[in-house]
Amino acid sequence: MAKVADKYLKVDPWAIIEDGFDPERNRTSESIFSLGNEYMGVRGYAEEGYSGDSLPGSYFNGLNEQMDVGNHYKGIIRSLRYMVNAVDWLYTRISVDGEQLDLAHSKVSHYTRRLDFRTGTYRREFIWHLADGKQLKIGFTRLVSMTMSHLGLQQITFEPLNFSGSAEVCTGLDFNMIHEERGQSMWKQLRSGEVGNVTAILGSTLTTGNKLFSGFMLQSSQPLNTELVEHDRFIGRKFSLELSQGAPASFTKLVVNATDSSAARTGDSLWLEGMELAAAASQLDEQEVFADQASYWSNIWTTSDIVIKGDPENQQGIRFCIFQLYQTYHGDHPGYNIGAKGLTGEAYRGLAFWDTESYCLPFYMFNNPKAARSLLEFRYKTLPEAMQRGKDVDCEGAFYPIATIDGTESCDLWQHSNLQLHVGTAVSYGIWHYVKNTGDREFLYSKGAEMLIQISRFYATRGQWGQRSGEYGYFGVMGPDEFQLMVNNNCYINLMAKKLFEFTLETIAEMKVKVPEEYTAVAARTQLRNEELADWDNKREHMKIPLDTDSGIYEEHDGFFDMPHIDIHSIPVTEFPLYSNWSYDRLYRYDMIKQPDVLMFMFLYNGQFSREAKLANYEYYESRCIHESSLSPSIHSILASEIGKHEEAYNFFEFATRLDLDNYNRNTREGLHTTSIAAAWMNIVYGFGGMRSDGPQLSFHPALPQKWTSYSFQVMYEGVLLGIIVNKDSVSFRAINGGSTEVMIYGQPVKVDAAGTTLPLGEGMMA
Repeated sequence: MAKVADKYLKVDPWAIIEDGFDPERNRTSESIFSLGNEYMGVRGYAEEGYSGDSLPGSYFNGLNEQMDVGNHYKGIIRSLRYMVNAVDWLYTRISVDGEQLDLAHSKVSHYTRRLDFRTGTYRREFIWHLADGKQLKIGFTRLVSMTMSHLGLQQITFEPLNFSGSAEVCTGLDFNMIHEERGQSMWKQLRSGEVGNVTAILGSTLTTGNKLFSGFMLQSSQPLNTELVEHDRFIGRKFSLELSQGAPASFTKLVVNATDSSAARTGDSLWLEGMELAAAASQLDEQEVFADQASYWSNIWTTSDIVIKGDPENQQGIRFCIFQLYQTYHGDHPGYNIGAKGLTGEAYRGLAFWDTESYCLPFYMFNNPKAARSLLEFRYKTLPEAMQRGKDVDCEGAFYPIATIDGTESCDLWQHSNLQLHVGTAVSYGIWHYVKNTGDREFLYSKGAEMLIQISRFYATRGQWGQRSGEYGYFGVMGPDEFQLMVNNNCYINLMAKKLFEFTLETIAEMKVKVPEEYTAVAARTQLRNEELADWDNKREHMKIPLDTDSGIYEEHDGFFDMPHIDIHSIPVTEFPLYSNWSYDRLYRYDMIKQPDVLMFMFLYNGQFSREAKLANYEYYESRCIHESSLSPSIHSILASEIGKHEEAYNFFEFATRLDLDNYNRNTREGLHTTSIAAAWMNIVYGFGGMRSDGPQLSFHPALPQKWTSYSFQVMYEGVLLGIIVNKDSVSFRAINGGSTEVMIYGQPVKVDAAGTTLPLGEGMMA
């Protein structure tokens, strides 16, 4: 079952570089070379048009369409929302002497593309060999601004190598982009036109009424005599660019995009807003935009870089992960979330899962706390939808969806959308984890407490009491491990629900004493009753946690230990992925798991389990896990490192940072594994760095992989930027931005300040 790398990119510490155009890998590269800025994202497709295999993709956070799914049973969704492919704001067509550029048919040489982590730009370059022998060197550069979220830039340069003449160009804004799953454009045109130097178009989604304004301005190295071009769902300008042999010529297209996912807002209102943004952007100089982008990324690498010595492939890999995490989200727009593929593709329909709070939140908590809070703001914003979903399934309180883009449930597989209860506990854990490590009690009191109360109500009405055991639990559920369907008392769900009740009760008790006015307000807002608190406490106390006391192994769910066993290593590699090669019901017949349940809660609440318990459960469940989820190996690697299985930890880590770069799962063409990218960061910081953030203090137990000579990383904690360096002899900690804080290192409290402290590498910590 070993995953095999498909290596074709050059190894570089600060860039992704592809030499030579490979049509078979084009879609994979389109995903890898994606750009984004949280507000919008664009795949690395050829803006000049490519008639070969390609997925031109332009996506905007929160913009969605709706489709019916035809279910008729109560509690099962009847329609769903999905991220919609939007405007092609890079649209350009180029021809010379009547011959149009298209990599599927044109002859090119010296092809290269580069995604630069330090400048936040993507550049593609090649020599076009025309049929009559002319040679034209063309360069395409693009960026989406990290500081001006509405702004995108496209620059195209032309250098004739052996002729003088002209190039015919048409560039514009195209709402005819095909949404692949639906096989059509999901947009209608509301308005288009020119205002001053701005050429613009306004579109609306077909059913949801989401709106998108897109406008562009041209700058050029020579005066342009442009002509307006309009047809259905398209507006642009065409012009001739004069070319002189050996002398580069260029034009730059500044694009402003503005969205509104509210169907109630008029198109005229968004048109005016877009025009105001475009007018401001038209004052920008292209070099100013490039410099601003580079400055942004310089600041990011100052605070968030991970440096690995002795392993150039993983050095490139982890920087790619950090780059994509900031591209996907940085907290400028509270109420947005992170889709499983970010803004890089249409797989998973652009929906957000429980991965956000479980896997992504730690990265942002310790690198960009504002972004971490913003992620939780999404859950508060969509609390009304979660409460309606609770009613739909005959419960009270908030039932957060397993997959969503706007707060409504958008998973059309009932066994997941109705049985996977663990999203609510992921949200409550995220609140607990965030407040614990940032100290943001204002969020807890103003918004977190309300969510906790409504989530607790759901878990108090969704569970039942067992007839024989007299214990409380959850029946007919599916945990994070999706190979166990309609089970009773999934250990992960039960334990996390117990922790939810505990945290909710602690928060209420704290608020009564410290902020009584805020407590009175939230109690009134939620109509909280004292008898509810007693009920939650009783259910917490009597929660069933399946455990074999003799072995110390937690049973994944009732009856799991009695299920037929299958040696996962006996399954031929040709049968993976199992979803594609086994009948669906066959997946649920064995004690084989897709991803960790028990090990997951041992990671989340790490300090509450002994090393012996982790070792026993790791050895039992690791041999049963086939890692059909890309999120799975990181948890195994982190725990393996903790219990001293260092070689095993590194084996699980090996493809973490390069999952997409080397296309291990052979599905990078569908979009990047964004939440797995966050898990790769955890794999280094929590795994080899031994960081734990669930205890009274932040703690570290660093180890050094044998293949590395040293590594360093940084985390923000209590307002202090901690720099940690691990080498073969020692570990050092320093407060980079001044100030001081106390952390645990190898079990001992250590005050870390600007002077820093150095300790010997822990015994046995050469991994």
